[in-house]
Amino acid sequence: MIEVSDFGNRDSTSPVRRRTGVDPISAVKMPERLTEAVDAWAEAHRLTRSDAICKLIELGLKIAPPVLPPEHPITSEAIRIEEIAVHEIETLLDPALPEDERERRIRRLTEGPPEFSHERIDLPKASPKHGT
Repeated sequence: MIEVSDFGNRDSTSPVRRRTGVDPISAVKMPERLTEAVDAWAEAHRLTRSDAICKLIELGLKIAPPVLPPEHPITSEAIRIEEIAVHEIETLLDPALPEDERERRIRRLTEGPPEFSHERIDLPKASPKHGT
């Protein structure tokens, strides 16, 4: 006689988990054409779809340009240069000027005249206004 385990006697509060490996599972939603391309690549390289997706992502990340963290040396260097410029401008300004005029002049020299702000490549572009 073949014995079959009784599923009704299991503790229903603890879920049954199958160990699929050490790496976590990530679901990927892809268009059908992309899935077909991945499957073709996987078959050509004798890999499973999962392994092919991992390999393709690794290859893509190797050739992708690096993402700069917010406090990258280039960013902090630009801030440092601006701070030096502000300090130098403050030493050149007439100390008798009112504080708000000093700030206006510093801002105008570091940011440029407002009529040219649309030409600045380091500033975010304002969305174009549509006349109705």
